[in-house]
Amino acid sequence: MSVKRVINTISLSVFLPRVALGEKMARKPGSMYRYIRGQPTTRKEYMGGIPASRISQFDMGNRTGDFPVQVSLIADEKCQLRHNSLEAARISANRAMEKTAGTTNYRLVIRVFPHVVLRENKQATGAGADRVSQGMRSAYGKNVSTCARLKPNQIVMTVDTQVQFFRQAKAALRKAGMKLSTPCSINIEKGAKLVQ
Repeated sequence: MSVKRVINTISLSVFLPRVALGEKMARKPGSMYRYIRGQPTTRKEYMGGIPASRISQFDMGNRTGDFPVQVSLIADEKCQLRHNSLEAARISANRAMEKTAGTTNYRLVIRVFPHVVLRENKQATGAGADRVSQGMRSAYGKNVSTCARLKPNQIVMTVDTQVQFFRQAKAALRKAGMKLSTPCSINIEKGAKLVQ
């Protein structure tokens, strides 16, 4: 490769948008799928091409230990939570508990599963897209993601821990709640008298 071609490539990479250079665009915001609309599509045996769930583990930490305190993250409103936001919340809470309490002093459990398949009627975007694809109104669409449907005051995840790590567990769940697209609250399920 000549020096001139390298310089041209570098100068192009400075001025061209990232999408034009072949990088993937960001996923759509969670606000597009947050609200519950219509009937859920859950019968995966009749569908093909459903994207795999990003959630790698539902039960983390010390699974065999007996802990006196249990703290839960609760969704205040009914909503849909996509699998990648649940995974982001899981990673955030797990990392916070690992750093502060150690792997033997807590157990983190995800209490919801992304059963519902989300569909989207994909259309062309960009300059002149209105001429290219008008699209059918209210089309059924293709599978794009999976999500969990939550009722008001439903538990999303719980942390079991020792009394001395109660504040760390609350902080970890608060961080996890930041990753979710619904307002959340933290509730003490077990051992409220021990931590007061």
